[in-house]
Amino acid sequence: MKASSSNNPIHHTRKLKSRMRVLIDHLRADVEKVSEPKAQALFETSAEVLIGLVKALSDYEERSEAAWRTQPTKSRSKKRTRNASFKR
Repeated sequence: MKASSSNNPIHHTRKLKSRMRVLIDHLRADVEKVSEPKAQALFETSAEVLIGLVKALSDYEERSEAAWRTQPTKSRSKKRTRNASFKR
């Protein structure tokens, strides 16, 4: 069976990054359109947060961060736990 692009996470990360870049550009343009400093700060901060998300998605695609690298799973023995009450 052929894997569809909808099952491929990279397909989704690329689409998300594209949409976020459009929103980043929109937010930055709106900073120039409004005069209220708090709104400007909110729009600029929002753009910066999205830039961080775009970077995280790129890091996932490139496996450039340790958290995204595939590591072999080690077999480990399961420890038995007891859910008994302790008397003191």
